[in-house]
Amino acid sequence: MQELSIRESLIIPGPKGRLSAIVHKPRLKEGETCPMVVLMHGFMANKRMEPLRSIVQALDENGIASLRFDFDGHGRSDGFFSDMTVLSEIDDARAVYAYVAGLDYVDKVAFVGHSQGGVVAGMVAGELGADKVSCLVQLAAAAVLKDDALHGVLMGRRYDPNHLPDHLRVFFHKVGRNYFAVAQTLPIFETSASYEGPVCLIHGKEDAIVPYSYSEQYKACYKNGELHLLDKENHFLKKRRRDVVAIATEFLKRNLL
Repeated sequence: MQELSIRESLIIPGPKGRLSAIVHKPRLKEGETCPMVVLMHGFMANKRMEPLRSIVQALDENGIASLRFDFDGHGRSDGFFSDMTVLSEIDDARAVYAYVAGLDYVDKVAFVGHSQGGVVAGMVAGELGADKVSCLVQLAAAAVLKDDALHGVLMGRRYDPNHLPDHLRVFFHKVGRNYFAVAQTLPIFETSASYEGPVCLIHGKEDAIVPYSYSEQYKACYKNGELHLLDKENHFLKKRRRDVVAIATEFLKRNLL
């Protein structure tokens, strides 16, 4: 049986080197076009992790192309994790957007971001505007990262926010000083609020990493946002993944097809 889509691994030139990506493209006839969803993973994650993989599969089944990529210093992309900041990831996302917007078979572009990837997706959508980004899905978007940096905490590790360390080891990663310095001054909601297209926010009520109140703040700043708070769900959106995928996919279909 023929696969629904064509899967291709590729390299996209980024500001800090090569960005590793995977594209899923429907089997189109010559001259046909389709929408493209760019998916952005979270802090210390990569393009092959959930919930992005499940969303890609659902998009495949509905004739929507997708591209997921590793941010600099993550997965198979170039760069060092210790040099990564939210601003460097925003630069990566801009480069990926420029790539997909230049593909002749792409007629619309949407963003999906989980955790820190949700913050990046929201800020880049705010910069680009609804004429370039047709819609946006934010999954447990980690806007808490600014407040955490101001209070000197990251994944349970504490540091002096007024005297930033050169590096902080978190699990198997070293987070660099610039990450915290950037996070402390990020205009997360201010930039995201410039986006006037449709937004779908999904957040678990039992999220111990990013309280769902941050998605409520996102909802308040958007002109065209919908918020889905899921009982018995945490930050990794695993317990009710079918619901997460269904909500995200239906929203994308409604706004792209």
